[in-house]
Amino acid sequence: MNERLGHPSGLAADPTRVSISVVSHGHAGLVASLLADIADRIRTPIEVILTMNLPEALPFDPARFAFPLRIVENPAPRGFAANQNAAFRVSRGGFYCVLNPDIRIERDPFPELLKCLRDPAAGVAAPLIRSPAGAIEDNARRFPTPLSILRKALLRRTEVDYPIGDESIHPDWVAGMFMVFPREVFRALGGFDERYFLYYEDVNLCARLMLAGKQVVLCTAAFAVHDARRQSQSSLRYMRWHLSSMTRYFVFWAARLAWRGTPRKRRGD
Repeated sequence: MNERLGHPSGLAADPTRVSISVVSHGHAGLVASLLADIADRIRTPIEVILTMNLPEALPFDPARFAFPLRIVENPAPRGFAANQNAAFRVSRGGFYCVLNPDIRIERDPFPELLKCLRDPAAGVAAPLIRSPAGAIEDNARRFPTPLSILRKALLRRTEVDYPIGDESIHPDWVAGMFMVFPREVFRALGGFDERYFLYYEDVNLCARLMLAGKQVVLCTAAFAVHDARRQSQSSLRYMRWHLSSMTRYFVFWAARLAWRGTPRKRRGD
């Protein structure tokens, strides 16, 4: 594993700092736009760990950014969970943020997200996610079941699982495109399950958080824009990964939940 430091940091561990982990799979152009957003609009103390999962040239000078930027070059591609866990191990912040390269930032979401994480019961927080056209995306969802997946596939249902208002909500899980964890929560949980190469790592992790007595929080006062790059619907390889992860999730949790009961009782049930 090769590393390049785009900015000399010399930072000690900082409980107020957010460590942002971004993984590029040949998406250097999207990464350049995201880093420009971060530089222009985020005032919260941060560092960025950029993992290059595939060889590619960077269309920017890493040294030009004012925030600490660590670049990790993988000798061979790794799965989502393995990349995020590796980035966490070299991070220094008191909070750990998983961020997709196709996210765009219009204003600093971290003050509101960290405010949501002040609740000691909170295990992970996510902002409201909008499409480039402004529509609310379904990054806050109920745990999937075989029936719900079948219904979605047959009916092409696109409605969000939870009504969105002004107040933060506690969904079953939030999508891995943008998640923020208190450092000690992520550490205690052991990070993402690396047996999932791609897909369902976020579902699995949120279920494990709930079994540990922690809550998932969607902070509706914070938002980001998702310029989606969905590949599982058009690539057989991505579809196989999706189906494999789905199967692993259902087989494991069917046995686990049969013994333990549901991860938690939903509020209002």
